[in-house]
Amino acid sequence: MIETNKNKSLLLLSCCGPCSCAVIEKLAQEQKAFTVVFYNPNIRPYEEYRKRCDENKRVCDIYKIPFIELEYDNERWCALTKGLENEPERGARCSICFYMRLKRVMEYAKQEGCLGVASVLGVSRYKNLTQVNQAAEQASKETGVSYIEIEGRKGGMQERRMQLIKELNLYAQDYCGCTIRGDRKNDD
Repeated sequence: MIETNKNKSLLLLSCCGPCSCAVIEKLAQEQKAFTVVFYNPNIRPYEEYRKRCDENKRVCDIYKIPFIELEYDNERWCALTKGLENEPERGARCSICFYMRLKRVMEYAKQEGCLGVASVLGVSRYKNLTQVNQAAEQASKETGVSYIEIEGRKGGMQERRMQLIKELNLYAQDYCGCTIRGDRKNDD
């Protein structure tokens, strides 16, 4: 799946514990050198962001995988997606969101000398994997950092993910993270 140089590791951009758990488990079992990065300024309200971040860190702790939390920059995310509040799931807002997050993690990877970046942003059936990969390709061209596609849906991965959610008693949210502004109390 992923070949890594022992001196360099892969960064795995994760949106949450439930989406990443099976991929984290598989990479850990394969003894791949990787670090999970949590960069999700799209998640609102902040209390929800904290829950997801802490839960993702808990999954990493279980598998003894390094975990990095980058800044929570919801203001920047809101500025980039302004005017797209009513876009449907898989719409233009998602493309911008994926690109923003992947590019930031690739910039971090470049700064740290990492092998490349992978993500679980397309693991959920609610997401368009092609849309994620297109955003990653654009960010990769702009940063010079490789994007490594990971399969998180097929080959039993979806089934294993569902098992792990139950086995680990993971907090499973009922929305991606972004909400229509003003739709939830304490959104800002």
